[in-house]
Formats: sequence, C-alpha cells, structure tokens
Amino acid sequence: MKAAKLKAGNYCAYQERTHQEVRDKLYALDLFRDEVEEILTELISENFINEERYAKTFASGKFRLKHWGRRKIIYALKQKHISPYCVDQAMKEIQDDEYEQTALFLIEKKRSQLSGEDSFILKNKIARYLIGKGFESELVWTLLNK
Repeated sequence: MKAAKLKAGNYCAYQERTHQEVRDKLYALDLFRDEVEEILTELISENFINEERYAKTFASGKFRLKHWGRRKIIYALKQKHISPYCVDQAMKEIQDDEYEQTALFLIEKKRSQLSGEDSFILKNKIARYLIGKGFESELVWTLLNK
C-alpha cells in the first residue's frame, strides 16, 4: 500500500488531479475500496489533491489558452465530478472585462475569416461559433449588435 501511495503522490505532483482521477488510478493498481479511500484521504490531507485548486487552474487554463466560455468550462468541470462550490470558485477566477474582451477578440477573428458574406449570415455564423465555444448567447448577441 505504501508503494501505491507513492505512485499516487507522484501522479498528483506531476499535475493537478481530481479526486476521481486519483481514485481511478488507485483502482487500476488493483487496490480495494478501503485502501483507495484511505490513500485518497491521506493525499487530500497532505494537500496533494485539492479540487478547488484544480478547478481554478482548469478554468483559467481553458479560458486563457483555448478561449472557452464559462458554459463550456462549467460543463467540463461537472463532467469531472467537481463540486458546485469548487465550480463557483473557479468561475470567480474569470474577470468579466477580460471575458468580454476575449469574446470581442474571437468575434473579430472569426469575422476576418468569413469575408464576403451577407451581414445576417455572417452574424449567425459568428454567434454559432462563440456559443459553441461556451459563451452565453445573450452576451454574444449583445456584442454582435454593437
């Protein structure tokens, strides 16, 4: 069991992990449920695993690097079984003005790729693109109509 804890600790030290990812890794090492939960508890108490830290890192990375919107980030965090509290804390990492600037940047980028279209069709294509990236439709249409 000590070897399994060491492997799990190294797994967590490499990059941020969720409770579920570590739990799956430990089950893959053929450990029993009680052993898995004991190791998981120790890793949490030693701060190897911290879901709030994971959620904040995930959200800021997906927003700043991949330009995902809040809806897509929230959905991805829920898929990873992150608690609603941690999801809320992660969303607080994304500032409203930076969020709007990113949406405007993506609108201009997409507009430059779609030259020569009717303005109605152009707006619809841009809106679908941003909504697909996880931006709220109300925000997208507000920015497009400015």
